[in-house]
Amino acid sequence: MRHSLALAATLLVAACATTPAPQPQPQPQAPAPSQPVLRGSLIGMSAGEVIARLGRPALQIREGRSLKLQFRGRACVLDAYLYPPLTEMGPERVAHVDTRLTSGADTDQLACIRSLGG
Repeated sequence: MRHSLALAATLLVAACATTPAPQPQPQPQAPAPSQPVLRGSLIGMSAGEVIARLGRPALQIREGRSLKLQFRGRACVLDAYLYPPLTEMGPERVAHVDTRLTSGADTDQLACIRSLGG
C-alpha cells in the first residue's frame, strides 16, 4: 500500500508539472553575397537603381526569373545579374556583377562602374 501511495503522489506531482514554453526558432537569413560588397558596388540595387546610375542598358536578357543588364562603354563592358528575393516579394536585386575590357580581359569592377558614369 505504501508503494501505491508513493506512486500515486509521484504521478500527481508529475501531472502538475508545467512544460517549458517553446523557444522561438531563429528566422532563416539570406546567404551572404559570395563577394564582399564594396562601396560604389551595384550589389543589392534594383534594376531601376542601376539604370538611374549607369544609364540605359545596351542589352536586357530575361532568363527564367533572373534578369541580365549589360552596359557598354569605350573602356569596358559590365554585366549585372539580378535575381528575385528569396521571399519572392519585391523587385529583383543585383546579386553578381562581371566586368571586362572590350577585348574580353577582366578589369577592375569599380573602375568600370566609374567609366560608365557611376
